[in-house]
Amino acid sequence: MKTTLIAIVPAAGIGLRALDSATKAQGLPKQYRLLGGEPMLRRSVQALLADERVTQVRVAVAPGDAWAADALRGLPRTVCLPCGGLTRADTVLNALRSLEPEPDQWVLVHDAARPGLPAQALARLIDACLRAGRGGLLAQPVPDTVKRSAAGDIPAVQATVDREGLWLAQTPQMFSAQGLRQALEQAAAQGRPVTDEASAMELAGDKPLLILGSARNFKVTWPDDFELMEKWL
Repeated sequence: MKTTLIAIVPAAGIGLRALDSATKAQGLPKQYRLLGGEPMLRRSVQALLADERVTQVRVAVAPGDAWAADALRGLPRTVCLPCGGLTRADTVLNALRSLEPEPDQWVLVHDAARPGLPAQALARLIDACLRAGRGGLLAQPVPDTVKRSAAGDIPAVQATVDREGLWLAQTPQMFSAQGLRQALEQAAAQGRPVTDEASAMELAGDKPLLILGSARNFKVTWPDDFELMEKWL
């Protein structure tokens, strides 16, 4: 059976931290804010389409989303699904359920707010996972000294954390479609919160591969990040 690779982009959230006051007033979710004249979501999808091995990109948006159709218009191998849930994990799980995964099917889950994904980093992830027959994710070793804060109105240092062996998780995160669906369903049934797909797989006993990502592949999180991302693009 031929291996197929489907990308899922959960884009049902609002991303309030990244919105300035003007954008909030417009009610525009951050994934639709323009970067170099194009919606950020479109650029993130285009980054996935750069690898011909990705047979389809499935963008999961909130029901009633008023912006996705225009943002994605004309893109090849791309479908839009109004299956967004309350959390990222819910949205990804809904997208997987709509897919009805086959045994040799892999999925790449990528943040809508990571439009700077380089083609070389995407290829590294796909190559490594297919070669090893194991799931994995792009990530960056932590470069800075890490501090843990103490509780209080004004944050203060409680301790310095040893950064040896610490990585910053990025996306895409690539797993067997069936394996990821089972892991997300198990986490939901147990009431275990998961912040990314790798954490769901870890709860299921998996140890995902860490594949070197890229500084360009940072997540647009704060208002100033838009200007920085435009410089990269």
